[in-house]
Amino acid sequence: MVTAGTYRGQNFLDSHEKLNMVRGQLFSLADEFDWRLQAWAIMGNHYHFVALSPTDPSSLKTVIQRLHSISARKINEMDGIKGRKIWQQYWDSHINFERSYFARLNYVHNNPVHHGLVKVAHQYDWCSATWFELNAKRSFVNTIKSFKTDRLNVKDDF
Repeated sequence: MVTAGTYRGQNFLDSHEKLNMVRGQLFSLADEFDWRLQAWAIMGNHYHFVALSPTDPSSLKTVIQRLHSISARKINEMDGIKGRKIWQQYWDSHINFERSYFARLNYVHNNPVHHGLVKVAHQYDWCSATWFELNAKRSFVNTIKSFKTDRLNVKDDF
């Protein structure tokens, strides 16, 4: 699981165009480096994603560095600003317990609700909730939705 925040928590991803661009870059880089996205949520000042790693997970740092570099340049270009710092840092954690994995999937799918952006996650276009509900078996969706997230230690004070 990866979490990244913008510089000083600023709402740099303040338009559909910017959110779409970051999502597109994440999808493209995940595909290029064989990271299989399982859940994602991209908000104005941070994002989370859960992915299954390739055999050699050492490419994660490159994926994040390229995502941040490309998206920062494009955001600054959209805003007509040069050289402004967009991303602060990121945190990643290796999930090796099934229950922890399931809870984090639920957490990420519902992160826009947690931050008060929508009442139900599938109303938010920049998270995986709708994709998950349309592509996973109903029994698995119900299993994931049943996992509590209140005890998770996820940096999310944005």
